[in-house]
Amino acid sequence: MIALSASMKRVSQSPRKQQPKTGQIRVIAGQWRGRKLPVSDVEGLRPTTDRNKETLFNWMMNDVRDARCLDVFAGSGGLGIEALSRYAKHCVFFEKDKRAATLLRKNLQTLEASADVIQGDALSLLNDQRQPFDIVFVDPPFGMNLVNPTLTSLSQNQLLASGSLIYIEQESQASDIMLPPACRIIKEKRLPQLHYLLVEMD
Repeated sequence: MIALSASMKRVSQSPRKQQPKTGQIRVIAGQWRGRKLPVSDVEGLRPTTDRNKETLFNWMMNDVRDARCLDVFAGSGGLGIEALSRYAKHCVFFEKDKRAATLLRKNLQTLEASADVIQGDALSLLNDQRQPFDIVFVDPPFGMNLVNPTLTSLSQNQLLASGSLIYIEQESQASDIMLPPACRIIKEKRLPQLHYLLVEMD
């Protein structure tokens, strides 16, 4: 992941002229290929780079169509939207920030996507889900140690079934990932600042 793009960098302004800032994400493949969507410049939002998205969806190229997805820390919604563009059946998005959730909901309405955006704390919202997901994106803000609690909650709430995929992305210096029982790593990549992997439930 990267910091916000140049168009999203903060610029000094007088207090009277400050307005909510936005940048863009780009859908890289599928029915909305090349589509650019606005995203809010909010603290902790780090849209996944096109290169990382391409790697991830190459890993999952045979698994996305008709999948039921969950984007746990949605932010810009880039991962879930990319899945929907590649014909995932439905995606649920969790987003804590009200402004980011509102803009994400508007983008999904513009795309006429099959999706639900739920605003609130992800770990609390996981307790309200009742059906397992085919693909889960776990890409939390850095420095908050949210990966392992999220994986524990997914397991305890029985939101993973045999064959479910979990994409995990965190900073390289983060705590070791504690996978749920019956999970195995099928793809993994480490960069100087980033560690990401794809996990499958047996």
